[in-house]
Amino acid sequence: MGFPDRIERTVELAHPPTAVWAALTTAEGLGTWFGEAASIDLRPGGAGRLRWNDGSAADLRVERVEEPTSFGFTWRPGGLPEDDPRRTYVEFTLEPLDGRTRLTVVETGFAQLPDAAYREEFDAHVEGWERELGELVAYLDAG
Repeated sequence: MGFPDRIERTVELAHPPTAVWAALTTAEGLGTWFGEAASIDLRPGGAGRLRWNDGSAADLRVERVEEPTSFGFTWRPGGLPEDDPRRTYVEFTLEPLDGRTRLTVVETGFAQLPDAAYREEFDAHVEGWERELGELVAYLDAG
């Protein structure tokens, strides 16, 4: 398959890694910038759930927790049936920069999607990460 499999975005945040880590890994943080409500069991194998006011939700499985530098989870891309086992993997990497943080988010696993779902999901996630990272910046700046 000749499809891109990876979305990568990097943003420099005017906040220390501890603040960014809390925004990424707590229910309060995730439920403010990455949805309207969230729950998370922050340990490898732990479950998480993001909910939005329109009734939609996304279930997460925590895969990696290396405080304060790496947080990763898997989730089911939209457009797949509930019982479909395919997931994409999202990983946040935090790098300290003199009281600030360079945050990189990488999502992989799109090439495994059926051709009919691939382009829509890949494009939606490219747009989604741009929007969500903007919301993360606004959340951190408001705090």
